[in-house]
Amino acid sequence: MISTSASDSAGSSRSASRISIVGSYISPYVRKVLAVLHLKGIAYEIDPIVPFFGNDAFSALSPLRRIPVYRDGKVTLCDSTVICEYLEDRHPAPPVYPREPADRARARWLEEFADTRMGEVIIWRLFNQVAINPRVFGVPTDEAVLNHAREVELPHVLDYLESQVPEQGFLFGEIGVPDIAIAAFFRNAAFSRYRVDAERWPGTAAFVERALGHECFQRLVPFEKASLSVPPPQQRSALEAAGAPLSAHSFGTNSPPRRGIMSI
Repeated sequence: MISTSASDSAGSSRSASRISIVGSYISPYVRKVLAVLHLKGIAYEIDPIVPFFGNDAFSALSPLRRIPVYRDGKVTLCDSTVICEYLEDRHPAPPVYPREPADRARARWLEEFADTRMGEVIIWRLFNQVAINPRVFGVPTDEAVLNHAREVELPHVLDYLESQVPEQGFLFGEIGVPDIAIAAFFRNAAFSRYRVDAERWPGTAAFVERALGHECFQRLVPFEKASLSVPPPQQRSALEAAGAPLSAHSFGTNSPPRRGIMSI
């Protein structure tokens, strides 16, 4: 267990519930939840499985075979947005969503845009072709899909973000869930050798740099690098060596990988 907090006392007082996260440090959805846990000063442990290598018990825990999964002894939750809203309800200070209703609604929309459209393009088009298919399933990269994502779909996403992000700071004051949800995907874009063109999208490029430079993201970088340095079956050992707060139990398996039940 580690305290991920604004203060040691906050982390230690909340660790008694033994919060556990199931999911890889490489996932933007896991990254979002871990960043929020850090901002709220909540201690946790993690079972850093790649979902394709989850066992049958993982299927029972996460019926869509997706990550993250959150458990705290009271609930088991399987969606990053639901998890973040639950954390906000249970631990409202410091807030990670704006309070004013119109701002809160816009924050939820931008989080949804990130989780759906950005997830579709950056994870299931870009990262899937560069990393998941070749590294996990042994399927060659489809260059046509990859090029379409880079040349058509990502520019459409970035044009929209350029109209939404602030020139300075974050969307609603201090960094919060909508900022985190958007920025989290650009780590995977970088893993896929894609970076925002700062001349074409200067506001978005600067916003992403600000957000990813925040401590809530930077503290995860060593664990991301450890995960990327070895094949999935060896990631737990690499993360243990890197000092990740690993759970005692794992839902991972060394069996052949299997996809989830959803097409995207």
